[in-house]
Amino acid sequence: MSQPVSIAVVGSGYVGLVAAACFAEIGHRVICVDNDETKVKVLREGGVPIHEDYLPELLNRHRENKVEFTSDLRSATQRSQVIFIAVGTPQSKTGSADLSYVDAVASEIARSIDDYKVIVEKSTVPVYTNEWIRRVIERNGVPKELFDIASNPEFLREGTAVVDFLHTDRIVIGAESERAGSLLSTIYEPLTSGAYYRLPQAVPGTCDEKCPPPLLLTSTKAAELIKHASNAFLAMKISFINVVGNICEAVGADVEQVSRGMGMDSRIGPKFLRAGIGYGGSCFPKDVAAFRYVAEQLGVDFSLLKEVEEINEEQKKRFFLKVRSALWTFGGKRIGVLGLSFKGGTDDIRDSPALDIVEQLLREGSNVIAYDPAASERAKEVIPPSRHMSYVDDPYAAAEDADALLILSDWQEFGELDLEKLHYTLRYPIVIDGRNLYDPLQMVERGFTYLSVGRSASHQTRDAALGQRLP
Repeated sequence: MSQPVSIAVVGSGYVGLVAAACFAEIGHRVICVDNDETKVKVLREGGVPIHEDYLPELLNRHRENKVEFTSDLRSATQRSQVIFIAVGTPQSKTGSADLSYVDAVASEIARSIDDYKVIVEKSTVPVYTNEWIRRVIERNGVPKELFDIASNPEFLREGTAVVDFLHTDRIVIGAESERAGSLLSTIYEPLTSGAYYRLPQAVPGTCDEKCPPPLLLTSTKAAELIKHASNAFLAMKISFINVVGNICEAVGADVEQVSRGMGMDSRIGPKFLRAGIGYGGSCFPKDVAAFRYVAEQLGVDFSLLKEVEEINEEQKKRFFLKVRSALWTFGGKRIGVLGLSFKGGTDDIRDSPALDIVEQLLREGSNVIAYDPAASERAKEVIPPSRHMSYVDDPYAAAEDADALLILSDWQEFGELDLEKLHYTLRYPIVIDGRNLYDPLQMVERGFTYLSVGRSASHQTRDAALGQRLP
C-alpha cells in the first residue's frame, strides 16, 4: 500500500469517529480531535460512544498505534498533513445549515498552520462553504501557498457506516489544485488500488481486489452539491414510495410487490423503495431543508423538496390514524413499541419518526412500553421513564399484556420474532407494523390482526385468510 499520510479528524461523532477508525484501518496515522474532554477520555479508555458494526473492533485494533484522541486542535493541526472537518452542521431556524461549528474550527486551524496543509470538508455542507473556509483562513493571515481547501463528502449509512466507508460505491474528491487532489487520492489509494482487500483482517463487503471503488475528481462546488443532491434524491425516493403505498392501500394492492417491480428496473433500483413511517435521522431532514434553502437563495424554484418534506410529515400522521383505527381509543391502553431509533442498526434518535409516534401516544393517554436494542438510553433523555412510559430489555416484555404491538424501526430481530410466543404474550393479538417486516397472510394464519403500510389490513379470521388467496 501507499505511504501513510498524517491525518487529523476534527469531530468524533458518527462521521468523524468512523472516518478516523477507517483511515487508520487503511494504514494512516490519525489524530481524532474533539472539544468534549469527557468524550475524549471515554475514547482513550476504550469506550465507543456510538453504535456501529465493526467500529469497536477497529478502534481496539488501532487505538494504541494508529489512532489517538485529543482535545488539542492546535497540536493536531501542526502534526498533520490533512485536516478533515467533521463537526456538526445542524439545521437552523431558517432551514439552512448552521455552519458556526465549521467556522470556529476553521479559525482555530488557521491560527495553527505552520506549513502546507489540506483542509477538507467532511461534514455535509452547502455549496460555497469551501470558499467561506478559504476566506476565514486568509483573514487569519495564512498565506495562500500554505493551504488548500477540498471537499470529500461522506456517503455513510448509520449502522453500516464502517462497511460503507471501506466498501463505498464511490469516493468523491473535490479539489481546485493538483497538489490537494493528489494528496487526497493517496489517502484513498489502499481502497482504489484494491490493496486493502488483500489483507487478512480486511472488513468484508462488496468491494475486492478486482473490483475496487472508483474515485471521482471534481471541483469543490460539484463535490458539495453531490452530497446534498444525493441525500435529497434518496429522501425523495422514500417519500415517493410512501405516496405509492397510500395509493396501494386505497385500491387493495401490495406496495411490496409494486416496489419490487419498480426496483427491478435498472434505471430506478430497489434501494430506498421501502414504504414505512417516513425518514428521519441526522441527514435527510436537515439536508433536504438545507438544499431547498440554497436553491431559494440562488433564485431557483425547488418546491419539489417542500413536497418531499410535507409527505414525510404526513406519513407519520397516517400511521397514527392506522393505530387509532385498530384501537379506537387510546386512554389507558397499554401499547408495546418495538424500535425507537430512526432506523434499525443505529442508536441515533435524531428526528426519529418512532419517537414522534410515541410522544403522540403519550399525549393521547396511552401507557407505552418500549424496547430498542441500542437506542433506549438516548431515548430516555428525550422521553424520561414515567408512570406512562417504561423501557424494557426484551421485545416480548414490550408485548406483555399489551393491547397492541407497534413495530417502528426495522431492526433485524424485529422481523424474526417467535410469533407463537408473541401471540400468547399480547393481550390482544394486534400488530401494527410501520416497517412491513412480515407477510400479511402469514400473520393472519397465525391468528393476528395485522396492519402495515401500503397493504390492506388483515384480520384474524379464517375467512380473511382465505380471502387473501383469492385472485
